[in-house]
Parts: sequence; C-alpha cells; structure tokens
Amino acid sequence: MISKDTIDKVFEFSRVEEVVSDFIALKKTGANFKGLSPFTNEKTPSFIVSPSKQIWKDFSSGKGGNVIAFLMEHEQFNYPESIRYLANKYNIEIIETAESAENVQERNERESLFIINSFALTYFEEILSKKDKINKYLKDRGLSESTIQNFSLGFSNDLQNEFYKSASNKGYSDDFLVETGLVISTDDKKIDRFRGRIIFPIKSIAGRIVGFGGRIVDSTKKIAKYINSPESKIYNKSKTLYGIYESKQFIVRDDECLLVEGYMDVIQLHEHGIKNVLASSGTSLTKDQIILIKRLTSNIIILFDGDQAGLSASLRSIDMILEEGLNVKICSFPDGEDPDSYVKENKKDFMLDYVKKESKDFIDFKLDINTDFHNDEDKKVALIKNILKSISLIPDSLKQEVYIKKLSSILEIDEASLFRSFANIKTNKSLKKSSRKLYKSKIVKVQSSEKESTSSYIYQLERQIISILLKYGAEEILFEDTRLSKDDNGKVIETKKEIRSKVFEKIYLDLQQDEIEFTHSPFKNIYNKLIHGFHHETSVSIENFINDLDLSSSKIVSDILINDEKYQLHDWERKNIYVKKIGSELSQLVNETILNMRRFLIDKKITELQEFQKEGDKNDILEQVMSYYRLKKVLSAKLNRVVWYVF
Repeated sequence: MISKDTIDKVFEFSRVEEVVSDFIALKKTGANFKGLSPFTNEKTPSFIVSPSKQIWKDFSSGKGGNVIAFLMEHEQFNYPESIRYLANKYNIEIIETAESAENVQERNERESLFIINSFALTYFEEILSKKDKINKYLKDRGLSESTIQNFSLGFSNDLQNEFYKSASNKGYSDDFLVETGLVISTDDKKIDRFRGRIIFPIKSIAGRIVGFGGRIVDSTKKIAKYINSPESKIYNKSKTLYGIYESKQFIVRDDECLLVEGYMDVIQLHEHGIKNVLASSGTSLTKDQIILIKRLTSNIIILFDGDQAGLSASLRSIDMILEEGLNVKICSFPDGEDPDSYVKENKKDFMLDYVKKESKDFIDFKLDINTDFHNDEDKKVALIKNILKSISLIPDSLKQEVYIKKLSSILEIDEASLFRSFANIKTNKSLKKSSRKLYKSKIVKVQSSEKESTSSYIYQLERQIISILLKYGAEEILFEDTRLSKDDNGKVIETKKEIRSKVFEKIYLDLQQDEIEFTHSPFKNIYNKLIHGFHHETSVSIENFINDLDLSSSKIVSDILINDEKYQLHDWERKNIYVKKIGSELSQLVNETILNMRRFLIDKKITELQEFQKEGDKNDILEQVMSYYRLKKVLSAKLNRVVWYVF
C-alpha cells in the first residue's frame, strides 16, 4: 500500500493544469485555462481548468474534480494507479507501508511478470521491424504503420526457442517465463509458445502488458489460427478486453462501446477512424468484462459476425449486459461478413451509417431471428417468455415497464396479461408481484424518487449552504440574530440581537438548534467534513479539502466552485457599472438561506399533519397546523413572501 506521506507529496507537487495539458490542448483565458472537452464532441471549448483552486470542470459532460479525478475519468485509472502515474511524472519516490512477507512476495512476483512481458513486447516489435514479408502482409490487410505501432504489433520467428534463449541470456527466470506463457516447458526442453505468429499484445486499462495473442501467417499449417497467453497472476481472460487501453477515451467521449469478436476487428475499425471499440478476444463475454465496460459507458452495441457462432455469442451476452443495467443493441452483418471485412469494403461513414440503421434493441432482435413464431402458437409463447425473462433482469423498473409496453404493442397482446406473466417470471424476491397494479405502484415509487433530483428546492438550499461554507466559512461578520418565541397567549414574537460570529459557526449553531439535517447524503458528507475542518483549523484549504474527498464528493465541490466562478461578474467597474459583491451582503444571504430551510421544513410538517387529520383528533391537529402557519407567516414576512391559507 502506498504510504500517506507519498500521497501527500504527490498532491503537493502535482499541478492540475500541467497534467491535463498532457492530454488536452489548453489556452490561457484570464486566471483559468480552457480547452475542448475530451469526453464529448464539441466545437466550442467548455473544459475549464482553475490553477488557483487546482480543479477542473467540463461543462459539456458535467464531469469535474481534482487532478486524480481527471486521471480516473480520462485514463480510467483507479486511485492507486493515478497516484503512481503522478509520482512517476514528478519523480516522486513511492514509499510503501509495511506489508506482510506474503504480500511483498506476491507483489514482487506480479511485477516480475510485467517486466518479462515488457521485454517480450520490445523483442517482438524489433523482430517485426526486420520482417518485410510480414509487414507487407499487414499492409495488404489494410493496416498503416501508425496503426501497427499504436497496437504494438510484433512477430515471433518460426524457431523452436529463439525467444527463450534471448530472454534467458538477459537473466530472466525460467519459472517466470513459463508462468507468463511465453515459454512452454517440456520434460527436456523449453519451446516458444508464439513461434511463427503475428503478436497482438493484450494491455490492461492502464496500458500494462498482461498477455499476448498470436495469429498464424501460413494458413496451410494445420494448427490453431489464434492462440492466447494462458491465465497467470497478471492475466485473467474473463477480466480483460482487447483494445481497452487504445479505445477507452473514445468510448468515454462517444458514450458508446462497439463490441466485436477478434483482434483484427478492433484494429481494422481503428484504422478507419472508428475507435470506440473493444473485443472479448474470441471468448464468451463475462460479467467482469461488462463491469469493465460499465466504467466507460452504459451503452453497448454488439457487432456480431453473420454466422451461427456469432449469433449464439450475441444471445448469450444480451441477458448479462441487461442484468448490469446497461443499454444494449445488436447489429448483425450480412452472411460471410464481419466488422473487419465490412469496414475495409465500405469505409468509415458507410459503416457507421449501417450500424446506426441496423442496430436493434434486444426485443426487435429476438423477434427478427425467430420469424417462425407467427405460425406456431407454442413457439410464440416460448419466445414471449424468453423476452420477458430478459426484461426481468433489468434493474430499472421504469425501463421494464417501457419494454413490456413495447412488446405488447408489437405482438398485440393485452398489456395486463404480459404484466401478470412478467410477475410470475421474476425470481428476485423484491420484484415478485402477483398483479399489474402492485407492479405499477413500484413504478410510481421509482418515478417519484427520481423527481427528488437536483432541481428540488431543498437540494438548492443545501447546495447554497455548501457554497457559502466553501467560500466564506472562516470569515467573521456581524449577524442580526432573530429569535422566535411565543408569548402567554400563544402569539409568535421575535427578538433581534446583533452578534459577531464566523460564518460556519452561525450556520452550524442555527442548524443544530432547529435539528436540521441534510437530506442529500453527498451534501451531508461534505457539510460534516467542512464543519469538522473549521472546528479544528483556523482556515480550511480548499485544495487540500478537495484532495481528501472521495471522487464523487470532489466532483460536487468542484462543480459548485467553478459554476459559481463561471457566472461571476468581471471587470464591470471599468464600464462604470458597480455591483455589490456577495461578501458585502453575506449576513443577509446566510440568514435568508437558513430561514428558507426553516420555512421548507414547516411546509413539510403542515403537509404531514394534514395527512393524519382523518385518523386523529381533528381539532387538535388543526390547532397544530394553525400554529405552524403563524410561524410560517413570520418567516415569510422576513422573506417578503405571501402565505396562502388553504383548507
């Protein structure tokens, strides 16, 4: 594990503008930098980097955060990989915390395998550079030199153990050479696994070589056309996708992944400018591979070969993709064609147009490949059950309902009947329903929860408090404190008093007094961390604060800071326009925000009481409601709002 001192040093030396500029062309605009979003196709730059705050914000995609968040979003690194990348960039020594002897040995062995694979990559690339015949073969397949280099293609001579001898002479261990799968060990000799084959390095999402694939050049040989490295401590086939390192940023940018079968499909599509593509490398798609894609996008289009094998592979993948909550479409090619051959014949634009027109969702796809159900009622029932089973795997209830309605419309089957069948098919206990009425009540619940979105009133109030604390939390100003109480007759009266207090203290004490808690957990987490920081430090460094947050919270804070900065007025004085700065009316802003929160909670309480009026003492409840309305009237008067009494 990387030590905290190392992590602190990485944050100390890293500059977000320097790191981002390694990947994006940035232009200085005032105090910030601006560039084109790497996550969307835009023509007008909306990607902002703030050196002073050490954060970035992409207004076209909504993404944002600190330097770590950028590497995790753009390069799809995990947190340790991001730290290691920055440590390497800024020449910072990585110090590991104390580990068990077993963990140290495990890590050293894994690193040894990576080192051997790196050596093999260089070796195979060098061999290919000297093989005119093989280079001509690749060029005849339509591959340019830049594409060959981008995918680090290589070649292994057709000699029994040439690679082994070279690696052994360099001092690499026989055990590690065998474990990587580069060398096969027999009783009396060592044999190169990939001899006589074009080499396809298999890279992790971070770009490290985890294994290799090999393709024969001489098709007359009666041996397997393709072979792969065996599984090892660094290579797990079920968790690896070919092309993920080369394609990840394009998948994120396009928010879509084209899923193909083999190495050449990926490479050929890249050659023709279609770069949001991955391959399962000839193996059946696994759950781990789908989860890996999910890190990049929620939209998958399966491009399968126009044969029975490709069809079967696609059908197996559909349910797994749906179960992970991703959107899936399927595009089939004419018989005898695959993505590799089709794009070579028809070029980029035609290929993309074909995929767009021919891609079908799983319902249309299953109906299209089972055309015989029209004349066979038993087959029709079986097909409907099959499609309903696929729908039941979708975690989103609203999507389930949409697809069931679509199936009902296409097949002209009563919707209620489909919902009843659907309820019986579901195996998940929480989703089992015996009628459409109960099922739809769950849909309504989901829809209402989704409405508690970022547009809600309380969300905006809580966001405002976080914004105030981030910008003015440590400032000490004069507040007009209003206390509300009741006289002997039950009338609400207010007393005013001026107090000098720090902003965070005022907010904290007022919320504590009213027992107000944040309703949105991300804001609650940020608020608690801010208050803790202010209580233990004289001031809070925003840069350090962001660095200590998790990725999600870091994004929220950066969004608030840069969004507020984006709409800030600049240099109006030169135009003889004088605007009051928000800090000059900070007291009023804080008070009004808290008053609005109190007013919101009173409204909520009134609604709750009115709902219980039928069950309890009506007079007692009405008295409570009127009491809350009187309190609300006082608050509204301070906020210059009208209160309407509706009974």
